[in-house]
Amino acid sequence: MPTASPLDRIATVLVEPRSADNVGGALRALRNMGLSDLRLVRPANFDWRRLAVAAHRSQAQIDAIRVFDDLDHALADAVYVVGATSRRRAARLPVLTPRQAADAALARVDDGPVAFLYGREDVGLSRRDLERCHALLTVPTAPDYASLNLAHAVLIVAYELRLAADAPLPPPRSAAPATAARMAALFVTLDQALDSAGFLIPSRAEATRRAVRAIAQRAELTDQEAALVTAMLRALRPS
Repeated sequence: MPTASPLDRIATVLVEPRSADNVGGALRALRNMGLSDLRLVRPANFDWRRLAVAAHRSQAQIDAIRVFDDLDHALADAVYVVGATSRRRAARLPVLTPRQAADAALARVDDGPVAFLYGREDVGLSRRDLERCHALLTVPTAPDYASLNLAHAVLIVAYELRLAADAPLPPPRSAAPATAARMAALFVTLDQALDSAGFLIPSRAEATRRAVRAIAQRAELTDQEAALVTAMLRALRPS
């Protein structure tokens, strides 16, 4: 039986991909580099037979693709999420190069799945999508032409992950980190607590929510810590 690879715990999540050729190209790139977990969120109604053209001799990998109706379910098991973007709209989060992101991801795979998030070909990731991330990933490019083809971006990151997988890993954390599902529950409770307390200024409500969520994501809470903060917020809400 082959030895399990840390790359088996890396998920590539494509949000609303429009093109079967791009999905097939991304799948081929992942297979080239030894990654296998591809997840699609609300893909366009494209011809799935096109994937087999772009990713030759990869039918088993095509059959293993998981499709989700929303990003929450696609990321539910992830303990660390990196969002690929050419725009630093959420500068409250760390901004990593592909190499730095690969090192950060491989340092966390013992805790659970790590997800790399890519947006739609024409508009990229939304601000709401980026709020689910612990860090951002930007590929260094010529400043006057920063937008990468989706499959090319996936290949660059997958290549760095492949290299990082051969390097020695730091010791694992002593406590399990909070999953994306646990953090999503915390954020719902946080929003309710802020609303109940009358803390939010209507004109700045969304910006304040984003800032507080970014603080929580940067903290990389453990599962127990996230559950504790959620319980505290519930207890502090007016009855």
